[in-house]
Amino acid sequence: MEKVELVPGLKVSKVIHGYWRLNQWNISTSELVSLIDKLIDIGVDTFDNADIYGDYECEEIFGRAVAMQPQLRSRMKLITKCGIMLTSAKFPQRELKHYDYSIKHIVTSVNRSLKNFRTDYIDLLLLHRPSPMLNPIEVAEAFNLLKSQGKVNFFGVSNFNAVQFEMLQSYLDFPLATNQIEISPYNLEHFDNGNLDYLIKQRVKPMAWSPLGGGQILKPTDPKGERILKALQKVSLELGFSNVETAVYAWLFSHPAGIVPIVGSGKFNRVKLAVEAADYKLTPEQWFRIYSASKGEDVP
Repeated sequence: MEKVELVPGLKVSKVIHGYWRLNQWNISTSELVSLIDKLIDIGVDTFDNADIYGDYECEEIFGRAVAMQPQLRSRMKLITKCGIMLTSAKFPQRELKHYDYSIKHIVTSVNRSLKNFRTDYIDLLLLHRPSPMLNPIEVAEAFNLLKSQGKVNFFGVSNFNAVQFEMLQSYLDFPLATNQIEISPYNLEHFDNGNLDYLIKQRVKPMAWSPLGGGQILKPTDPKGERILKALQKVSLELGFSNVETAVYAWLFSHPAGIVPIVGSGKFNRVKLAVEAADYKLTPEQWFRIYSASKGEDVP
């Protein structure tokens, strides 16, 4: 499977494996090692995590797999995120959820992630969500420090709108690598708010979290999901896909923004369905069949 260049020096797999619910997969460390190894063998060598995933447990679980088979580290790209401060038994002093993008917190979070992952560098660090208190001068100072120390190679954001992305970028001497946002046939927010148009303009390839719409596509509970599933089934039949999941990923890959989906399943075969879509391009009519099903009406 081909690689996607986000910025010079950083290429990621066209499908990324996500670990949001790793602590719910009920797999052993050796089983996780086997899964990672099999995914790398089919070209999925980029793995997405965050400090808060699994109530601050998922990075550490992943790190145990790296420790069991250290040679895997040189074959993979590691992504993690920081900035969200959850209320948790691990941090009893916190009274409410909030965001922190101070130099101290960004650096502390990265050092904790490095320890959790059993590694000395992170390939890509993302700010997890925009904050009304974000000080771009502090963020730039933290990024520059971590880059100079060799602890983080590249930086990006997640869930930022176009203005927030541009604001932060204006304080940096290097390009933000990506914006990780929610994109699926069920969620067209970033088609409607101009974010995808902006990213195309800036030559920034977005990562798509929750590409299956949080289950609303495969197991719909409302008329919108039912319409989308019906459209996907028709496209799947036309293209000979064995599963509508492949049609979802083909729909994402067909968009000119260069969308890179994050597949958050612990099942190898589920990730493989996304990989199988990588070489397909839907016709405009097929693509709009799914888009219009989500909208509930034809385009004007």
